[in-house]
Amino acid sequence: MSYLPKSPWLIHYDASSCNGCDIEVLACLTPLYDVERFGVLNIGNPKHADIFVITGSVNEQNKPVIQNLYNQMAEPKVVVAIGACATSGGIFRECYNVQGGIDKVIPVDVYVPGCAARPESIIDGVVKALGVLEEKHKNMTKVAK
Repeated sequence: MSYLPKSPWLIHYDASSCNGCDIEVLACLTPLYDVERFGVLNIGNPKHADIFVITGSVNEQNKPVIQNLYNQMAEPKVVVAIGACATSGGIFRECYNVQGGIDKVIPVDVYVPGCAARPESIIDGVVKALGVLEEKHKNMTKVAK
């Protein structure tokens, strides 16, 4: 992560879920897990975010919201799908309004399985996303040259 001029920031969005994964994402911010030790900060503005963390599944109402948040993020950007709902639709995949996982709407770089995903798995996914972010940045600078 030597290229980063600032700490990587992430934005978290709950598409539609039981909120189990959201609670685990919040647990990552507590002193017990302390995701901020990696320099990661949870912010509320997609224009400042490097990593898009999504929990829950896609439906007709949140599809444009997900696309809008993703499109507002500057390049390079990384998407992390957290939990069974975000990766595949989870236990709600047979519901009439659920279209599936996040990859039905935007490209996903890192998948974190689980129902609910454990904080350790979420942190591992975010750390993996940092590696993907660094690789995307290198590729962008190669193309620019």
